[in-house]
Amino acid sequence: MSKIIDEIIRREGGFVNNQSDRGGPTNYGITAKTLGEYRKLCRDATVNEVKYLTESEARDIYQDKYITKPGFLAISYEPLRELLIDSGVNSGTNRAARWLQTALGMAVIDGVVGQKTINAINASDQKDVYYKVVGGRLRHLGRLITKDQSQAAFAAGWMNRVSEFL
Repeated sequence: MSKIIDEIIRREGGFVNNQSDRGGPTNYGITAKTLGEYRKLCRDATVNEVKYLTESEARDIYQDKYITKPGFLAISYEPLRELLIDSGVNSGTNRAARWLQTALGMAVIDGVVGQKTINAINASDQKDVYYKVVGGRLRHLGRLITKDQSQAAFAAGWMNRVSEFL
C-alpha cells in the first residue's frame, strides 16, 4: 500500500491554504476536518496543526481512513483498488464506494464495501467496473463545477489526476 500512498502524496503535494478550496487548508492532501477527526480533537484542526502535519502521520491517516476502514484493502484487482483509494481521498470514501456499487449494478447502493460488494467484484469483469468508476468520478467532478462555478479553478488539476487512471 505504500506505493499508492506515495502516489497520493505526490498528487496532493504539501501545505496549501487556497481560500476557494471548500476543504480548507490541507497538507499532503489531509484536510483540517480529517486531521481533527483522526487526532480525536472534537474539532477541525487549526491551520497551524495542518501546516505542521508530518508526512508519517499523513501516511498513517491514509492507511487507516482511506484504505483499511472503507474496506478497499479487500479488493484484489490492484488498479481498481488504487482508483477507489484515490477517489476516496479526492471525493470521500463513501462516494467512491457508491460509484463502485453503481458500476457493479448492485441493488443496494449504501457506500459500504462489505462481503456482498466484494462478491460482486469477484464475479464481475473488473476492468469494465474500473472504467465505470472512472466515469462516475468524472461525472461527479463535472457536477461540482456546474453547481459552483468557483470550483472551475480546480478543473484542470482534477482532470490531470483522473487522467492518470486512464
